[in-house]
Amino acid sequence: MNKILNKVNTKTPAHPTPEQTPYAIIGGEQQVRLLANRFYDIMSTAPEAAELYAIHPLPLDTIRQKFYEFLSGWLGGPALFEQNYGHPRLRARHLPFQVNEQLRDQWMFCMDQALNEVVEHKLLRQGLSQSFGQLASHMINC
Repeated sequence: MNKILNKVNTKTPAHPTPEQTPYAIIGGEQQVRLLANRFYDIMSTAPEAAELYAIHPLPLDTIRQKFYEFLSGWLGGPALFEQNYGHPRLRARHLPFQVNEQLRDQWMFCMDQALNEVVEHKLLRQGLSQSFGQLASHMINC
């Protein structure tokens, strides 16, 4: 029985700690970049996110890269966004856009779907969804 438990435990990523960040548990740069890209892939194709997609500048290449850089630092990896652009100041950066509950819900629809596809660790995925939900709610400005 202990051999079975040890095999299960070695396949299950650790809980986040300062040494084992969500960035590391997700799989580092490659998986975080995949998460950012899947988010925008979903946003650009899902009818449920049409209004959200409509307010984004096209093409999405630059915003995909910036989102990846933000996620990298936010998840405990390299602080790429801060290195390139300074403090994220997310609320201030979103003030030019009218962000209501409907846009927040569309954003969360895309993020939850991307998390479900990219993040294998169930508890981490749930925790990230909750944290993203709080962050998205903080962007509401009308």
